[in-house]
Amino acid sequence: MLEMDVASAAETGVFFLFAAITLGGALGLIFAQRVAHSMLSLIFCFMAVSGIFILLGAEFLAAIQILVYLASVGLVVLFGIMLTRRQILEEDFE
Repeated sequence: MLEMDVASAAETGVFFLFAAITLGGALGLIFAQRVAHSMLSLIFCFMAVSGIFILLGAEFLAAIQILVYLASVGLVVLFGIMLTRRQILEEDFE
C-alpha cells in the first residue's frame, strides 16, 4: 500500500513539474523580447505537453506532438527568423 502511495505521489509531482514547465514556456513565449527566445520557450512548452501525454499513457499523441509541432511549426518559425533581414536603425550608428 505504501509503494502505491509513493508511486502516485511521484507521478503527481512529475505532472506538476510538466505543468509548471508548460505554463513557464507559455509565459516566456508571450513576454520574450527576441523572437529566438520566444521560439525556445515554445519548444519547452511543446516538450512539456508531450511529457504530459506520456504520463496519460498516450504515447502516440506525444510522438505526434513532437513530430508535427516541434518539427514542422518550429522549423517554419526558425526559417522565418533566419530569412528576415534586420533593419539597421539610426540609433545603432550613434
